[in-house]
Amino acid sequence: MSTEARDTAPTETPEDRYLAVQRSPEFAQLRKALRGFVFPMTVAFFVWYALYVILSAYARDFMSIRIGDSHINVALIFGLLQFVTTFLIAWLYARYASRRVDPLADKIHEELGEVPSADGPRG
Repeated sequence: MSTEARDTAPTETPEDRYLAVQRSPEFAQLRKALRGFVFPMTVAFFVWYALYVILSAYARDFMSIRIGDSHINVALIFGLLQFVTTFLIAWLYARYASRRVDPLADKIHEELGEVPSADGPRG
């Protein structure tokens, strides 16, 4: 048995590296940046959706008001705005992520020695 093997320091496992990243201030910043958008936007969208449902159930007179001389009413407009809101939130998140979240994630990847490619998945 060789004494050389016993004298060397144990190598860092991938799990140790990821745990160190998880405890790092950069990762805390990444989580804060993500939560800073996701939680408020989720609450706002839920309130908007709940308003639509509650008005549809309890304010039928208001929701049945016709817009002009057409067959379009307030309920239809509110329903279509739910789709518009969904796409708007997705677009806003893409912009937010490219400005605030992605640079932090890229920095963490670089520190791990995993440089993300522009055309492939990360990690």
